[in-house]
Amino acid sequence: MPVYVYWGEDDFALEKAVVELRDKILDPLWTSFNYTAITPEQPNAIIDGLNQAMTPPFGAGNRLVWLVNTTICTQCPDNVLAELQRTVSVIPETSYLLLTFRNKPDERVKSTKLLKQFATIKSFALISPWDTEGLERAVKEAARNVGVTITANAASMLASSVGNDTRLLYNELEKIRLYSNGSNKSQDEDVVLSLVRNTTQNSLQLAAAIRKGDTEKALTLISELLAASEPSLKIVATLIGQFRTWLCIKMMIESGERNQQEIASSCEVVNPKRIYFLQQEVKSLSLSRLVSTLPLLLELEVSLKQGAAELPTFQTKVIELCRMCQAN
Repeated sequence: MPVYVYWGEDDFALEKAVVELRDKILDPLWTSFNYTAITPEQPNAIIDGLNQAMTPPFGAGNRLVWLVNTTICTQCPDNVLAELQRTVSVIPETSYLLLTFRNKPDERVKSTKLLKQFATIKSFALISPWDTEGLERAVKEAARNVGVTITANAASMLASSVGNDTRLLYNELEKIRLYSNGSNKSQDEDVVLSLVRNTTQNSLQLAAAIRKGDTEKALTLISELLAASEPSLKIVATLIGQFRTWLCIKMMIESGERNQQEIASSCEVVNPKRIYFLQQEVKSLSLSRLVSTLPLLLELEVSLKQGAAELPTFQTKVIELCRMCQAN
């Protein structure tokens, strides 16, 4: 069935998939006639898109109608649902309907249940920064797409460096491809070390320094990250994610839970083997202190979003966070 649903927060990967689908479906000479992107601001966007999807292509190739950032899988008025029910099963084989949005489809909504019957659904959710196996798989797949051969150690180092930033991953792999100059030789970790800027790992190191109350190291790391043009909100997101994981682990320990599989499931830790190490990391921190870190991190995020100066704002909150963790 020529209906596709792409969703997820990995904007780069989703946009790349859209381009690949468009190039596969459309005849390049007839693209301007047969390709329509409809944004949610347009009047009756969804119904208009469904109507256009029923229109046969003009000239050679197929037709592609793209509903950008549609809300059809989160809220679907009765009139839109009725139109979807009439249309989705009878779209011509030469017409394709693509729906994209960031959030996971709501399984309770009737339109979602209907699309699951007729659509090809692909997720482009961001990989957790701590899912090392998933990140390394993504690096290897991207390397194949770019045409670069890298060693296992190089893939691991690259995954640690770029984290779940797919756009940055492809940019760094492109640098490695240019450096290899068409060579079939596997590029090793020395090449990655010399070409790739390490940011995600430093953000995790920053979280570790704060947890230990090491103010001097934490301030050094934040200065280095900002000097390297690392986005401030990305740093905050990494810190919030790490401290939430530590808090969840501590709460499970305090509740008496000992099953590592259960803890991993509750705390959304992909690899249960990491639970032992996470338990050791929070051993010296009290639950109350961990709870108190999150409001400070959220204050930091709000201040940055409101346009506060990055370095002094970070320095102030990092000092507060380190002092809080030292108080255990």
